[in-house]
Amino acid sequence: MYLNKKIQKNILLSFGIFFLIVASICYLYSDLANPKNEKIIWGTSFSPGYTRYLGLDVGEVYKVILDDWKFRYLRLTARWDEVEPERGKFNFTEVDYLMNEAAKRNAKVVLVVGQKTPRWPECNVPDWTKNLSDDEYHAALNNYLKIAAERYKNNLALETWQVENEAFLAFGNKCHPLNIAKLKTEISTIKSIDPNHLVIITDSGELSFWNKTARAADLFGSTAYRVVWNKRSGYFNYDWLPAVFYRLHALLYGLNLNNVYVSELQAEPWMPDYPITVNNVSEQLKSMNLDRLQKQLDFAQRTGFSRAYLWGAEWWYWLKINGYSGLFDYIKYLPK
Repeated sequence: MYLNKKIQKNILLSFGIFFLIVASICYLYSDLANPKNEKIIWGTSFSPGYTRYLGLDVGEVYKVILDDWKFRYLRLTARWDEVEPERGKFNFTEVDYLMNEAAKRNAKVVLVVGQKTPRWPECNVPDWTKNLSDDEYHAALNNYLKIAAERYKNNLALETWQVENEAFLAFGNKCHPLNIAKLKTEISTIKSIDPNHLVIITDSGELSFWNKTARAADLFGSTAYRVVWNKRSGYFNYDWLPAVFYRLHALLYGLNLNNVYVSELQAEPWMPDYPITVNNVSEQLKSMNLDRLQKQLDFAQRTGFSRAYLWGAEWWYWLKINGYSGLFDYIKYLPK
């Protein structure tokens, strides 16, 4: 059958476009587009509050993190509601313990401060702030930041301050609205007391464009949650989203990848709407298990980011005492 030249050109053009699409998809998921950073630094976050929630001993779990797993890069929190439970009355006893134990082992700490800090519901602010005006609230917030900066600026474990956690994602109803000007004021408050340590800002890797946060501070951190759960869809994974997406996102904002971290690398389950303390390990292993953890580590390496802080150390320990030691043992021998 004879086809005129116009139809031939359209067919060739269609094949050409199809080939480019297929080639682009193959490239996005290839090792060439997603090379592994074999020199990535592994760290972990630790929450005393979550440790207690799981029914565990804070000192015991923390020593496992430091001495058994030998993590030397930690992400800790000086929660506002815990260090200033009454206005003007500060208690840093537990944070002192964590920082000093880290310093004894030459571990380096990212210390998180602000109205939003890691662990649900994230708006970890004192109850006494609820009747403050917005101006009074932010004045009190910045005063707490000053006190914390003054206390830890010379601590040998302190490596970096983190100001707020995913600052512009709304969680909870205790936090006051935050804009870029107020965020920069918080950063300036820390730097006015401690000009010698860098500040990191974090954002969601899946739910944000980073437009407000990417260049707000010295360093930038992105979360990486690859398996989530919600009432509408049940379990949902982001395995279709290649690591190069995160790297290109960072480069789009002119960020040096050496200054970009995975601030929270999911290494614990995202549970349906009941407590993780309900001992249904089979349900927990649907969204996090040894195979999934290995995929997470591989993914983090392929972002090209220089460091990744694993999220879930308390749960690994909880699994161990509940008869499942696979993750506990694997983490022990993970090169750090």
